[in-house]
Amino acid sequence: MRALLLLGATFWVASCATTPGPGYTVEKQQIRVQFLSAPEPRLRIEAEYQLKNTGDQPLHELELRLPGRRRFHHENPRANWDTVAVTTQNSTDKPRNATISLPEPWTTLARHTLHLSVEYFPPAAGEAGLSFTSDAFFLPAQGWSPELLPPHGLFASGGVPPKKWELSVRVPESFLVHTSGEKTKSSRSGGELTMRAMQQPKDQYPFVIAGRYVSATMGDGKGQVLLWTRTTQEAAALRLLSDALVRTIEAYDSTFGSRGKDSSPTWIVECPSTAGCFTSFGSPGARLFGEEENRPASAEMISSDTIVVDLGGGTPNLAAMVAPSLASSWLGYGQNPGFYEQELPLSLLPAFAAATGREAAAGAESRAETIRRSLRLIPLKTEPHKQESHDVLRAKSFLLFYALQDKYGKEVFQKAVSHMLYARRKRGFELSDLIAAFEEETHQNVAEFVRLWMKRPGVPQEFRAPYGETAAPTVHSEKESIR
Repeated sequence: MRALLLLGATFWVASCATTPGPGYTVEKQQIRVQFLSAPEPRLRIEAEYQLKNTGDQPLHELELRLPGRRRFHHENPRANWDTVAVTTQNSTDKPRNATISLPEPWTTLARHTLHLSVEYFPPAAGEAGLSFTSDAFFLPAQGWSPELLPPHGLFASGGVPPKKWELSVRVPESFLVHTSGEKTKSSRSGGELTMRAMQQPKDQYPFVIAGRYVSATMGDGKGQVLLWTRTTQEAAALRLLSDALVRTIEAYDSTFGSRGKDSSPTWIVECPSTAGCFTSFGSPGARLFGEEENRPASAEMISSDTIVVDLGGGTPNLAAMVAPSLASSWLGYGQNPGFYEQELPLSLLPAFAAATGREAAAGAESRAETIRRSLRLIPLKTEPHKQESHDVLRAKSFLLFYALQDKYGKEVFQKAVSHMLYARRKRGFELSDLIAAFEEETHQNVAEFVRLWMKRPGVPQEFRAPYGETAAPTVHSEKESIR
């Protein structure tokens, strides 16, 4: 019996030291971002990892995922394994992956330090990619730092950052800096500012935005907005903008639920350079809002609390312009994975969320005009057995959320949607979850209402009538689609 207990204890100790299959653990990690303005603007990224082989076999190489060259213009990273310089070899079948051949086998339980260094440059004239200037830059919460990957093999593990690690940002001392994570300390030396922030799993992907900005604060509490612009804005314009943004945030809070106790203020920051600032075109449901389908975006969320904007047209319509992106602060960045991964009709919920914010910023009449514009996309008369076009189905899906508001009331709608999003937070959701939330609030057969709305051709006349929309729809070619 004693021998069995001893054997069990030995196995338990061994299992704590190593894991089955090839693998390693990142015990400590630090990433440093340095902005260099001369002789030309560039960003230097340095990363240091303290690693331990926790697998059951030696390792001969490490694999990295590098930033995409379409978005980030960079040289090949330089690497050191402890004090020995090692080379990175790009993968032939996975262009973003690179392999580091280790100078000697990395034995089980051995510890080593990996140091990586890479520099980013603005794209040349006419090239696509993330751009920055001599006095402002940003790194979005996705794909800008080299990422360690697990080794190949059965039960492989590795590359996961530790629960806490430090991000430091070094810039000219006249810069304002906003980063992910909990700010720990800042220091000034030699005309430069260094800010440090502790990153945790709740921060998701790290981001940085910094530059010579003028800051204006609007609102208060969880609805506070910090506007960073390249030049000082007029006080009267800021008051109007502040009122519109407060209405927008209140609308999102009431419709989709509060962002929670840990939610931070929202940053709206002027693009360092409009060229290369945005990765998308237009807003969801562009035609539903009366916009050009292929018009370049003028606002985009780069983290859970930060939006970059094109202020070339000034601030008068800024609140309506940022409303679609602002919705991501409540609904995107991992809070509800299913929000942007749906089929009809839920695939138009993001467009409805964008419209909700625009209506709050622009006024009540905006709601009716948005509905009328969408109704014009749906024929007044339809053949009973003819399949509706994709454009029509998307317009009907968008209008379904307004129909639910009209039938059951805005208060019930807000309770049902916010209940569903809260209950399914971090887990994603489906149409059945939305229906269940409405049926719980109304004690009615909402599933039948949704089915008839989507399956019957056209939309009911009782929905059209209050909006006075009886005009024939505009005819669009098959190549056009509602975005």
